[in-house]
Amino acid sequence: MSELNKKDSGRLEPSRIYRLESLLDYVPGSIVSRTLVKNQAGTVTLFTFDAGQALSEHLAPYDAMVQVLDGQAELTIGGKPVTVHTGETIIMPANIPHAVHSEQRSKILLIMIRE
Repeated sequence: MSELNKKDSGRLEPSRIYRLESLLDYVPGSIVSRTLVKNQAGTVTLFTFDAGQALSEHLAPYDAMVQVLDGQAELTIGGKPVTVHTGETIIMPANIPHAVHSEQRSKILLIMIRE
């Protein structure tokens, strides 16, 4: 049985147990995202990055928590590189330029809470 709710556009059903890393597959040569929660308080988005994929430097108006569920990701936050591995979490501060590069396949959970 699929863990995806076919009637909803990617959002998770309340009161169910999920293994986040199984909710989104890798796609060769691509970055794939799925919004799991979206409301006025913020968003929770799951990403898969195939090896060599990247998000260019950008800003976000809110702090963001990044948790690596599988693999590793190279983040640049305010010009400083940091590598985040499976099971590790980092906070990216609001209004500080950041970018993501994945030398190997990775699955990342991004949580943004609005103030």
